[in-house]
Amino acid sequence: MKKSTVKIAMYLNYFVFAILLNSVGIVILKAQKNYGVDELQASVLEAFKDLPIAIVSFLIASFLPRIGYKRAMLIGLALVSVACISMYFGNSFGTAKLLFATVGVSFALIKVSVYSLIGTITQNQQEHNSLMSSIEGVFMIGIALAYFLFPAFNSDGNPDAWLNVYWLLAAISLLSFGFLFFTKFDNQTEIPGVDLADDFKQMFKLFAKLLTIVFVISAFLFVMIEQGIMSWLPTFNSKVLHLPENISIMMASILAISLAVGRLLAGVITKHVNWIWVLSVCIVAAMLIVIFVLPKTVGLEVRDINSLGDIPLIGFAFPLVGLFIAPIYPLLNSVVLSALPKKLHSSMTGLIVVFSALGGTLGSRVIGYLFKNEGPENAFYYTLIPMFLLLISFFILKKLTATTEIPLQLQKEIH
Repeated sequence: MKKSTVKIAMYLNYFVFAILLNSVGIVILKAQKNYGVDELQASVLEAFKDLPIAIVSFLIASFLPRIGYKRAMLIGLALVSVACISMYFGNSFGTAKLLFATVGVSFALIKVSVYSLIGTITQNQQEHNSLMSSIEGVFMIGIALAYFLFPAFNSDGNPDAWLNVYWLLAAISLLSFGFLFFTKFDNQTEIPGVDLADDFKQMFKLFAKLLTIVFVISAFLFVMIEQGIMSWLPTFNSKVLHLPENISIMMASILAISLAVGRLLAGVITKHVNWIWVLSVCIVAAMLIVIFVLPKTVGLEVRDINSLGDIPLIGFAFPLVGLFIAPIYPLLNSVVLSALPKKLHSSMTGLIVVFSALGGTLGSRVIGYLFKNEGPENAFYYTLIPMFLLLISFFILKKLTATTEIPLQLQKEIH
């Protein structure tokens, strides 16, 4: 198989799903305006998206190698293409729920497949780190694009005009399907167990490894930080910086863009610098931003603001924390997957997705609790606690992977 075409297929897949996954907030707003549902009813769309991701990843990750990663990704793209077209014609809250449930199921297939495939087309840990970071960087570009793509199709004169975006998303999904369909894959995927039951047991056996325990805690802590900041930054911008609502939402795109840039840069840097130093410098820099930059934004006196250009430069500083926390998630995933046999990559990815979903949900809830009880100007200071714990976990993981890791090139020579 040609590694370059496989990489392009993975980039395309991740890009499409980044837009769809990040559109849930926009659809929640549209559901209230167009479908007559209240805030509580509309909020269920988040669960329709997240729960299928966690459940399906947990159930299928261990035996996905038997299905085949290419076939699994084709199924995911086909499902989401049909769901996008159905959303256009259905134009109802029920169809929106079906759309995000389908997106959740499909993304589970895509993410487990992509993470597992990375190990098969890279030669060493540096390549694995680099490709993982760049793929996650493309994902963040898709997230940032969603903030501009959906409004581009919006029209005050036609409440249904925004639905035309789903034709574009369906087209991109079908384009990705076609590209992937004609991409040749090597059928050399290792099966974790002797049968389906044994495949599932192999995933549970991963919990017996100290490496797995430390890693899932680290992944949980990171996603807790990232999702907590991403979910509540618009509220912070509105209540603390006193920005207009639409400007507050647009400012959130700066965080997504900085996350994308951080991950793409990490993909280049980790080819030359050991991951432990990249992550250590990044988490310390993020902590310094919280300690020294955040207080200046809290005390900022903001005058009349009608556009992004009216915001003082210091107002853009805190979202740049994304530049430094960005490399953490893909590099952590890469380090642990590189230290495991390839036949366990799919099972491990299932655990990654499950604990990431739990961390994201809890992170948003915790920051929400702090916003309410400690005040929006103080809530983000508490992210220093999981950041410090992450810094400790990096060095524990470095020690564990130094004794368990087998270079990918050596594994190939052995086999």
